Amino acid sequence: MPTVNSRRGYDSRSRRAAAEKTREAILEAARERLLAQGYPATTVALIAADAQVSVETIYKSFGGKPGLVRAIYDRGLRGSGPEAAFDRSDALRQHAADAQSLMLTWGRLTAEVAATLTPILLLVRSAAASDANMAELQEQSSAERLERMQHNARFLQERGYLREDVSFDEAVDVMWLHSSPELYELLVLQRGWSAERFARYVAESMAGALVHRAPPRP
Repeated sequence: MPTVNSRRGYDSRSRRAAAEKTREAILEAARERLLAQGYPATTVALIAADAQVSVETIYKSFGGKPGLVRAIYDRGLRGSGPEAAFDRSDALRQHAADAQSLMLTWGRLTAEVAATLTPILLLVRSAAASDANMAELQEQSSAERLERMQHNARFLQERGYLREDVSFDEAVDVMWLHSSPELYELLVLQRGWSAERFARYVAESMAGALVHRAPPRP
């Protein structure tokens, strides 16, 4: 027979699981509604109805519509895998055989994150002109991406992967460009490239600009 403490532990885990399920339902409902209707036309009440929760639940969990968008942004930044994309990037680069295989990995991760993150970033960009919260998130996203590319460029430099004629700042800028939502928007969303083609293009373009020879096709 389970003890009182074991029952309490089970109940606690059940409550956490239920809370996480509700949170995910809210975020998915918010994402679908925001992308379908845009930021100004989407209300917390509509999202609550879609997720079958109360308005109060959303405000308590996220603090309103700006908080929802930030949470969706954070979720998209993790990519689609079970482990956050930036953590996988850090782990995989330590085992990369050479610069070319590392670029292939970064190309695939860039495409993966862009697929989940770009639509919400385009929404943020559109809303930023008239909403201070969205303008702040847009600036935050750009700054975080730049910091990440500085981190990656420093790794390339320390490993001796950068070409002699490529400076640290140039490497940062090249990777910052290739990880931009605008590039994914143009090539995938507007020109219809597949994720695989986009990933290969990012890898080959960065390798050609930064390291000694382009990577082989995957």
